[in-house]
Amino acid sequence: MLPRVLLAEENLPYRRVIREALVAFRECEVDDTPSAEHAFELALSKRYSLFVFALSLPDMQGDMLDRLLARVVPQLHPDVHAAPPVIFILRPEEAGRIQELTRHARVRGHVSIPPRLDQLMAATASLLPARSGMPPL
Repeated sequence: MLPRVLLAEENLPYRRVIREALVAFRECEVDDTPSAEHAFELALSKRYSLFVFALSLPDMQGDMLDRLLARVVPQLHPDVHAAPPVIFILRPEEAGRIQELTRHARVRGHVSIPPRLDQLMAATASLLPARSGMPPL
């Protein structure tokens, strides 16, 4: 079974770029949504190996969504001891928050907007296996 990624980003073009890059270069399946509320519902119904959340979502901040899921996911799945790691998507005006965000052990990096393939691949290198037959980036 392939690792599953939950991607929450309001901007459809950015969401598509990130989803397609992950599917093309990593062995994974990606569920994506523009809202924190729908992301929360998806996380309650499926098991994920990685969260990729925009810090700014229309209905809730991405870091708040992650904190809520960190408390709920282990309760839903007794054999899971912690929620999956998270990568945040940051707009240029949010770049100053990266120090604050990376203090949490589950935060494994960030991707700047507009998304860059090298940043995304570096952030996911230790979290998702590379697609077989693909040269390293």
